Amino acid sequence: MSLRSAGIRIVLLDIEGTTTPISFVYDVLFPYARGAVGQYLTAAAPNDGEIRRVLDDLEAERAGDLVRGETPPAWSDATTRERAESATAYVHWLMDRDRKSGPLKTLQGLIWSRGYADGSLKGEVYPDVPPALTRWTNSGIGVGIFSSGSVLAQKLLFGSTPEGDLTPFLRWHFDTNVGAKQDARSYQTIAGAVDVPPQAMLFISDVEREPAAARDAALHVRLCLRGPMPAPPDSISEVITTFDQIDV
Repeated sequence: MSLRSAGIRIVLLDIEGTTTPISFVYDVLFPYARGAVGQYLTAAAPNDGEIRRVLDDLEAERAGDLVRGETPPAWSDATTRERAESATAYVHWLMDRDRKSGPLKTLQGLIWSRGYADGSLKGEVYPDVPPALTRWTNSGIGVGIFSSGSVLAQKLLFGSTPEGDLTPFLRWHFDTNVGAKQDARSYQTIAGAVDVPPQAMLFISDVEREPAAARDAALHVRLCLRGPMPAPPDSISEVITTFDQIDV
């Protein structure tokens, strides 16, 4: 695919399975956050306004779960420690369900920030990603990220890869604060934020329902399938297996 021939001015990228192996997210990042959340909340909650807001948001989300008839872990605000312990149990419950929770994503980003800062974590991208970002940027194509992970988590990952800091190649970062990735309106919102027509954007993801939503918003799309993964039988998205197939 030639970006210029298609009139594309911006490439919008998913992360998991698209720029970064899913195994890095599920086998490295998520276990790190899960293991660290209890100590992090216990140490930070009494003095950190942002953490207190996250705890408030988690408690409100849990209340919504109860209204919907779900059975999240018990919650106690009797002491600061009990509040942190309650939040830890609820965070584990959310992670077990792979919930796309805003306060959970914020908390994970804060925990990962500490891990990246002390060298416990390093970002990971597929080998074709750095040269593609360089090639597109040097040709005047803007590049952005749209991921369910928080903007902070995105910047931490791309800022600490073995290939160096890749954030200078990324002009925009969007998370689910703009909307769900399977909702066409999210892509319309992003097009407005970057000030280009949807038809001048290309969205690349490994989850078919996301390119389908972007296509409904008039974006160009590609389904990125790394390795020997077949396309879904009902897929109508053109498939790529490497960013080398997206030329300028």
